[in-house]
Amino acid sequence: MLASIFLTIIALVAVYYIAAQSIKTRCLPQGTRLPDGPPGRSFVGNLPDIPPKHSWLKFYEWKKKYGDLYRIKLAGRTNIIVSTEEIANDLLRERGNIYSSREQLPMAAQLLSDNLRPLLLPYGSEWREVRKLMHSLTNVSMTSSYEPVQEEESTRMSAGLILRIAYSKPVQTGEEEYVKRIMQVNHHLERIASPGSYLVDTFPILMKLPSFLAPFKKEGNRLHAEELNLFRDLLDRGVEAGDAAAPNFCQRWFAEKQKYHLSKDLVAYAIGTMFEAGAGTTSAAMGRFLLAMTLHENEFRKLQAEVDAVVGHDRLPRLSDMPKLPRVRAVAKETLRWRPVTAGGLPHQLTKDDVYTLENGEKVFLEAGANVHPVQWSIHREPKRYPDADSFRPERWLEPSWPTYKEPLTTYPNLQNFSAFGFGGAFVLDNILPNARCISRLQRSLGAVISRR
Repeated sequence: MLASIFLTIIALVAVYYIAAQSIKTRCLPQGTRLPDGPPGRSFVGNLPDIPPKHSWLKFYEWKKKYGDLYRIKLAGRTNIIVSTEEIANDLLRERGNIYSSREQLPMAAQLLSDNLRPLLLPYGSEWREVRKLMHSLTNVSMTSSYEPVQEEESTRMSAGLILRIAYSKPVQTGEEEYVKRIMQVNHHLERIASPGSYLVDTFPILMKLPSFLAPFKKEGNRLHAEELNLFRDLLDRGVEAGDAAAPNFCQRWFAEKQKYHLSKDLVAYAIGTMFEAGAGTTSAAMGRFLLAMTLHENEFRKLQAEVDAVVGHDRLPRLSDMPKLPRVRAVAKETLRWRPVTAGGLPHQLTKDDVYTLENGEKVFLEAGANVHPVQWSIHREPKRYPDADSFRPERWLEPSWPTYKEPLTTYPNLQNFSAFGFGGAFVLDNILPNARCISRLQRSLGAVISRR
């Protein structure tokens, strides 16, 4: 039995490879060339060269050799690696109409998510409707209504804010059953979406295997059923539980659901996966902040002095203190640059052939279907924009001698549209909530560091 399964898989993979290799190389537009890149091996391309952990370090190494925009092959799939903020903005923001799709990986997008998870949706009408809903719930004009909850939840759990404004669900201990279930959903997504976790993502033809020969199908379907049941239940309870004077996300959608051409399950995922974007990334950022302060005692003292001078010793910082705390904002931004939460970035899929002009005037051809991968680790170490990039230097946001300085310091630095939160496809939620949480949780975090010294 096992031998027949193995032979079937080998045969399918061989068919996939032969078919991919048989596709004729298209003629490049006149005056263009393909991006440079590392040479690959037959059949697997550059796949064996990429380490299973911390792949962004390899991408950074290749960037130094092949330039800021280069090309790699992963078992027949083309990946364009982007290593500077300028190129990422040019492609993923300015030309977002053709760079906003996602590769439909069989395991994460299809089996686990059943094409419902906003993060993995292909560009199209459903993508636009989901984005419209999420923007309506998290746009700048809505943030003032969330400020009281932000300040209250800043003293408690990092997951508490998003659960309160999404579902009106409090988090008291972090041991609540729904918190555990949502965190488990996060863990499954991170594991399954990790590059190389499943052979079917490299060779999608394996999806044609019958279920009894494809245990990954059974696993994906089981996990999808669990998370869909959770998100449906949270949506229903959120609609019932909200306060009419301060409606949660579920109630806001329900009151205007005719505006959105979305199935209830897509809405359940749209609101449910906001937690995926908001909770884990916030706790990870706070961990990196504590690491930075432990390693840079002088920066810690400067930060503490600013907080003491503006806030005093009798209360926590408030959102209204933000204009007077430029160093706090600089440390928050430098923490996300120095040790980005998503160091490897998230690939976008190009839906139409494109040509990009490099800084030296050369034109490179980017083929439709390629995954365009902005690598945050490389982007945040671009020498021209971030001199002394490996060092933790909050002054790069505060002193005019640095290329990243902007004024007035009552407004800058801030996290609005910061590349740490992605390019083009990132929802407004990513730009609103982390800044407020970093500010309002700072005093408590400083106290935690003090107590350990």
